Amino acid sequence: MSFNRLAPEDFVVSSDSITSTLWSEGAVTLTSFNTSSTQEAGSSGNFYLNIFQTASTNASAAVQFAIAYGNKYGSGSSFYNNAVIGTSPTKTTYGQYQVLVLGDENTNFLFGGITSSDFWVISVDRTRYKESLFPGSLSLVLSGSTGKITLTDDSQVAPSVIFNEAGRVYQLVSGSQGVVNTTNPNGYSAASGSYGWLLPDIGTIILNPTALSASIGLASSQSYNSDGLNYRALFNAMNGSTAKSFSLNSQETISSDYIFIRARNAEFNYSENPSFISGSTGEVIYNSFINAPQTYITTIGLYNDTNELLAVAKLSRPLLKDFTKEALVRVKLDF
Repeated sequence: MSFNRLAPEDFVVSSDSITSTLWSEGAVTLTSFNTSSTQEAGSSGNFYLNIFQTASTNASAAVQFAIAYGNKYGSGSSFYNNAVIGTSPTKTTYGQYQVLVLGDENTNFLFGGITSSDFWVISVDRTRYKESLFPGSLSLVLSGSTGKITLTDDSQVAPSVIFNEAGRVYQLVSGSQGVVNTTNPNGYSAASGSYGWLLPDIGTIILNPTALSASIGLASSQSYNSDGLNYRALFNAMNGSTAKSFSLNSQETISSDYIFIRARNAEFNYSENPSFISGSTGEVIYNSFINAPQTYITTIGLYNDTNELLAVAKLSRPLLKDFTKEALVRVKLDF
């Protein structure tokens, strides 16, 4: 085994963006939406509803995303305690996303410049993606009492990227797969605001009930101290006879460290294997290895300055090395 210190120019770092399908079993589009009656009837059913790609009782069932409803004033659900007015699951949900997304409990949600006191939220299950959602891949069909609409994000046409506490923010507009509906230059009505936000860095979609009500008649119930089951209304809009289509991809940045290992003609030509040396005299046993040595490179080990082995690279086949040959091996470390 021979050692050679690497120089700074032997290291190159590269980053590549990789996209992949989001849903279970590699499905590009989710066309079946199923719920769990057990989850809905449990304590968490007051806050959100899990959506599966198949019947929740099937062995292959897995949570794809969850839907919830938040209201600034606590409307749309029963109060925790009638003595504490306005404190309900919908207010809790609103406050949680207000802090998570806006970072300030006093800041309002602005969808296309229009302030909203309530919203629906679609939270993609964390196991569905490694890093973030892929902007421009969204295509969500919703149906309401007056029609249906396909929503996408404006990442392909936005003049600049907007950031908040949750990372990147894109407006939801009328269109598909990042292509904005040409009949409306903005993709939404200025009077009711955009259809919501895509927050790819936290795997979340926030929907604006005001815009959806004006566009397709999908309105939220803001009943006072009464369970409006608004997440069920969003589920029905996604699972309607003219809907059932939800496309979205994930995105991951893979950083690779390329290390170039150079074996020059005068290096690594002799073996340090004890079987090549006489134990009594220290002489080379085989004369052919004195004047015309040959070795075969099979493994490359990467060590630190304290001689600790950090990584091992195996060649696909032994590489012949002698004084007439030089070798350049590229080792790739992904992280």
